Amino acid sequence: MSAESDATERTTVRTYVPAYQKAEWAEHADELDMSQSEFVRTMVQAGRSGFETAESESSVATDDNGTGEEAGSADETPGVDGLKDRVQDILADGDYYDWDDLVAELTDDIEERLDETLQELQSDDRVRYSGRHGGYVLDE
Repeated sequence: MSAESDATERTTVRTYVPAYQKAEWAEHADELDMSQSEFVRTMVQAGRSGFETAESESSVATDDNGTGEEAGSADETPGVDGLKDRVQDILADGDYYDWDDLVAELTDDIEERLDETLQELQSDDRVRYSGRHGGYVLDE
């Protein structure tokens, strides 16, 4: 792969934030006439400008397996990074949540994210929808 294609290839980054924070970011992005992705990307880059490389490298700890992954939450559920933190954030308002309410809070943006992802994959000609077959398939 050439250096030029490395610089222009796009990839997905996912993060989880409380709903109120996402709403604030969306509002700010609208005020700046930016997409939410562009807003987050710009803010992350702006925040990174204050950190020197040596500081960034020292903030990464080696995990128990010696793989060099970031040390962080003790939540070891595969594929569910930060779930304990997210649940605590939801419960921090002091209200009682039943199981269904917690599930709804944790998955509130999944439909929006899935729709955006499918749109991106379709625009990249990587996935297509077939009305005849009633679903999505990889476009090979």
